[in-house]
Amino acid sequence: MMKTALVTGANKGIGLEIAKELCEKGFNVFLAARNPHLGSEAASYLVRQKYLCTFVPMDVADSASIREAFRFVSSKIQHLDVLVNNAGILLDHSQSILTTPESLILTTLQTNAVGALLVAQTFLPLMQRGGRIINVSSSGGQISRGASTFAPAYCISKTTMNAITLQLASELAPQGIAVNAMCPGWVQTEMGGAGAQRTVQQGADTAVWLATEAPQALTGKFLQDRKEIVW
Repeated sequence: MMKTALVTGANKGIGLEIAKELCEKGFNVFLAARNPHLGSEAASYLVRQKYLCTFVPMDVADSASIREAFRFVSSKIQHLDVLVNNAGILLDHSQSILTTPESLILTTLQTNAVGALLVAQTFLPLMQRGGRIINVSSSGGQISRGASTFAPAYCISKTTMNAITLQLASELAPQGIAVNAMCPGWVQTEMGGAGAQRTVQQGADTAVWLATEAPQALTGKFLQDRKEIVW
């Protein structure tokens, strides 16, 4: 039976690379993005390479959009093997948490953390024993690093995503579904900027490994470069 995967925020950057590499490994990939034009273009790019890929409109900050995406995907397949919560935004930079606007904090949390949880909750009925959920997080979310003055709303949202990962891993372990978070590092993407040192292939590698080759028993972990790192 062909394996299936859903990758959110996959119209560019790390998400698109994850989708591409899963296609290369024989997955039927559902490529989700909130921008219909860019999402369709990205899926068409993979289809032109003879891969099985379908665009799914989804704004992870909108629960109605997530539910509509589920209806679409569930009309096409009966099981989902892999969910990659990659969609994320970075709206703040070197500003103080003391002056970060409430609206910016709430918007960032809704997309980067709550959205990932809602996608997992909504698509769980399609997942069976052996399923895998991968949350694309950031070292900015590591409490162990101490406070960072870079992008406080973004860092808080990734800390929250890590907490969600632990909760989901605990709840889904009896069902044989693995849930892990991973840090792609500082990657050469639109979000990463010109100073980034890692390629999108390097950034995507751990997510793809978690989706395909990692031990199923590996769950509730935070990883980078296929190795566990501290939360």
